[in-house]
Amino acid sequence: MSEIKIDSSWTLFLDRDGVINERNFDGYITSVGEFKFLPFAIEGLKELSKQFSRIIVVTNQQGIGKGVMTENTLKEVHDYMKNVLKSEGVIISDVFFASNLRGSHGDRRKPKNAMGIEAKAKFQEIDFNKSIMVGDTNSDIEFGMNLGMKTVLIASAEKVSVEPDIKVNNLKELSDVLKF
Repeated sequence: MSEIKIDSSWTLFLDRDGVINERNFDGYITSVGEFKFLPFAIEGLKELSKQFSRIIVVTNQQGIGKGVMTENTLKEVHDYMKNVLKSEGVIISDVFFASNLRGSHGDRRKPKNAMGIEAKAKFQEIDFNKSIMVGDTNSDIEFGMNLGMKTVLIASAEKVSVEPDIKVNNLKELSDVLKF
């Protein structure tokens, strides 16, 4: 089913909203109470964490730039996500986020590659040619393509025109496709 042959030296990059947790199409996840794991996300991540040496979250969070939430609030949400996953045996190596408004000076948002470059600077063993980017939007897939990663689209209500390497419905399905 999968033409991607991975081993434990590979890195898994994940978008957050629409991949790990339910996406708020009308706004932003601004508190821990609004953060709801997607069905099969934890189960899939438990399997994927056995297959990849690193799991890194890269997420656009312009709600901070818009003043809808603070970096501290975002940190609380990410700490909650990481702690729940850790209790299930899943370690998130790091979370990188772009808080700027779309198109602002110094834009770090996906599909620009800034968060990927930052991840590689922190984890020098990352090889983008041995990495997979999982997302639910054009910008997620383009981010992975821009860095030479394999790409996976999680099906959602989002309209996507970019063609990924693999399409799945959730992270559990991805873990089944990528079993090695």
